[in-house]
Amino acid sequence: MKAGRQARIAIIEDNVGLQEELVFFLESKGFSVWAVPSAEAFWKRLHAAPVDIVLVDIGLPGEDGFSVLEYLRGLGAYGLVVMSARGAQTDRARALALGADAYLVKPVNFADLAIVLAQLWQRLTHDSDHGGAGNSETLAWALRDSCLVAPQGQSLRLTEQETRLLETLMRYPNEVCDKTYLHEHLFGFHEEPDTHRIDVVLSRLRNKARKAQFPLPIRVVFGKGIVFLVD
Repeated sequence: MKAGRQARIAIIEDNVGLQEELVFFLESKGFSVWAVPSAEAFWKRLHAAPVDIVLVDIGLPGEDGFSVLEYLRGLGAYGLVVMSARGAQTDRARALALGADAYLVKPVNFADLAIVLAQLWQRLTHDSDHGGAGNSETLAWALRDSCLVAPQGQSLRLTEQETRLLETLMRYPNEVCDKTYLHEHLFGFHEEPDTHRIDVVLSRLRNKARKAQFPLPIRVVFGKGIVFLVD
């Protein structure tokens, strides 16, 4: 991925009318876009027309969107945005756990979608410029089997939300992560995110670490966000 160009986007959407509207809108924003009605058609076209970001519906004919997310996550080279009529928290959580960067519930506000894509592309190009994002093993810190493992070998058992929070922070060691971005990764996209929910998850994690005398390397930067500190 290269800074200085717009993202290449693929849309997997079986509603032809919505598909056409999305293509028209995103092309008007300068994106390079192609669209297909199914996962099977997506796999056939992907090799000939590489992309940076994939917009995927969950309820597709044949192979569903969850399967697409799972496979693309394994490749590790794509931004992934879900657009689905399914608004249940279980669907949202499953998609995010499978690697989705954002989860938008239909009907999708196109202006919101443009913001999500711009922010996602900025993160992706930043990762590329800096040799790729960090992963769940950051300078001897690691996430394994729902535990945070310290360089000295101590481990702290984590909830699902705590794991997702740390996964995100550890991708960007020593960089401040905005609470709105963290909220989106944990709870999905909201026009007015309640970032206090991030404070609650972090507070519980800190209390747990303190009781276990675990050296949690997380700091809150007032007015900016949260950072995972490594030497």
